[in-house]
Amino acid sequence: MPVLRYREALNQALREEMQRDDTVMLMGEDIGVFNGAFKVTAGLLEEFGEKRVRDTPISENTIVGMGVGAAMTGLRPVVELMTINFSLLALDQIVNHAAHIHYMFGGQARVPMVVRMPQGAGHQLGPTHSHCLEAMYLQVPGLLVAVPSTAADAKGLLKAAIRDDNPVIFIEHEYLYGQRGDVPDDEDFVVDFGQAAVRREGTDVTIIGISRMAVTAEKAAAILAEQHEVEAEVIDPRTLRPLDLDTILASVRKTNRVVIVEEGWPHGGVGANLAALIQEQAFDDLDAPIVRVTGADLPMPYSKPLEQIAFPHEPQVVDASLSTFGARVH
Repeated sequence: MPVLRYREALNQALREEMQRDDTVMLMGEDIGVFNGAFKVTAGLLEEFGEKRVRDTPISENTIVGMGVGAAMTGLRPVVELMTINFSLLALDQIVNHAAHIHYMFGGQARVPMVVRMPQGAGHQLGPTHSHCLEAMYLQVPGLLVAVPSTAADAKGLLKAAIRDDNPVIFIEHEYLYGQRGDVPDDEDFVVDFGQAAVRREGTDVTIIGISRMAVTAEKAAAILAEQHEVEAEVIDPRTLRPLDLDTILASVRKTNRVVIVEEGWPHGGVGANLAALIQEQAFDDLDAPIVRVTGADLPMPYSKPLEQIAFPHEPQVVDASLSTFGARVH
C-alpha cells in the first residue's frame, strides 16, 4: 500500500473523481496556476484545464455562491477556501442556501457541493487563520461535516463527499498536510460517512479526539500505557454529521470513563455536544465525570510560545485521563 502525505492523498482523491465524473470541477483562490495555498491541487490545472479548475477572485461569498448555483444546475463543484476563518464571509451562502435549498424546494433541487477548508493552530498565523470552527457547522441541519485525521481518511472521505448529493463541509488541518500514512491505491476506495474509527483498543478510559486531536489522543494513549499502565481506547469520529454515536457509546460502556479532546473553544464546542449525548445515553455506565480538553478560550496568539500553550498537547490529555481515576495531576 503506497505511503502518501495527507495533501497528496487529497490530491489523488480529487484527480480520481475528476477522471471518473466530468461534472466534478474545482473553484478557489490560487488553486490553479499556484497549485493551491497548501499544494493540494498541484497539477490539476494542467491535466483538466481552466474550465474545470478555476482560479477565483478573493471573495468567499462569491466563490461559495457560484458553487451553490453550479451544483443546482448539474455540476459537482469542490470549492476551496484558504482557511476556515474566511468561511465566515460565506455563512449566508453555506447556511441559508447550500444547507437548506433541498428542504426549501421540496426535494426538487439538490446542492452536491463540497467546501474544503483547512483549520488549526501551530503555524504562527494569528487569530484570523488558526481557529477550529467545526462546531459552528456541526449545528446546521442539511450539512454533512467531515474531519479526517489520516491520509487514508482524507482520500476516502473526500471521494465520498464528492459523490454525495448533499453539501459537505470538509475540514482539513494545516498540521496534517505533511503527515504520511498508508493510502489504498484504489479508485473505488471510499470511507463512508457516519463510521467512527477505533484507533487504539483499550479497557480503562475512552479518549475521543477531533481532527488533529485524534493524533494527539493516540500519542497520549501510548504514554498512558507505558508510564501509567492505563489502557486507553482512542475513538476518531471522522465525521461529525452524521455522527457514529453507537461506536462511542459502546466504548464508554466498556471503559466507563471518557475524555474528549478538541482544538476548538470550550463553550458550545464539539466536546460539549458529545458530552451531552454521552451523559444522556450512557449515564449509568459512567464511573467518573466526563472530562473535556479544549483549546484556550481566547483568540489564537501569534507568539509561538503562547500559541503552543493555547491548544492541547499530550500531557494535558494524559492528566485529564488520569483525573477520571481520581488521580492528582499537576
